[in-house]
Amino acid sequence: MTRVKRGSVARKYRKNILDFVSGFRGAHSKLFRTANQRRGRSLAYAYVDKNNSKRAFRRLWIARINAAARRDGITYSSVIHSLYKNRIALNRKTLAQIATLDAYCFSMIIEKVSKIKI
Repeated sequence: MTRVKRGSVARKYRKNILDFVSGFRGAHSKLFRTANQRRGRSLAYAYVDKNNSKRAFRRLWIARINAAARRDGITYSSVIHSLYKNRIALNRKTLAQIATLDAYCFSMIIEKVSKIKI
């Protein structure tokens, strides 16, 4: 079998991984083996936390909508139910932004939705 000289390919592979972990502390940014392990863990954490951040933002939006709705004398669940029944397509992110930035507009939406009988 012929000899395969892969010095440049291996160096490029190791350099890419070491560049990825360049901000890590200690040996995790200097030694290839530990750097490679840290890279794998960091990508796994990134994948998990991506979904956790979506969950956290949804909880935040719900809390903001609930606070604004209770200020107008209606609960969060009845707001969402009324929007759904009246086929008004406003998602939670948009509703939370309206509730935070323009309380009067949010009150008008609540008033319109609550006037229409379900």
